[in-house]
Amino acid sequence: MFSSCGSAIIDGVRSEIVTIEADVSNGLPAVEMVGNMNTQVKEAKERVRTAIKNSGFQFLPKRIVINAYPAEVHKTGTSMDLAIALSIMAGFGYL
Repeated sequence: MFSSCGSAIIDGVRSEIVTIEADVSNGLPAVEMVGNMNTQVKEAKERVRTAIKNSGFQFLPKRIVINAYPAEVHKTGTSMDLAIALSIMAGFGYL
């Protein structure tokens, strides 16, 4: 299932709107993140997995591909964790 959620990042003194898309499908269980992201953002997959489990939901063994666009904007920090979690949960059918 495909889902999308909006977010924003701060780039200097301006903000950029970022859209998070998650595709949850059958296949080998994995979480892949694509887009122009630094290590902090890519570590979100572990933070989000733990947060979903600790919230009482089951993190299903699916193939999850997370896309953050626009690609020309460099994504840093943890500001997109909530949007990533909401996109994954919507892909699972919880939302």
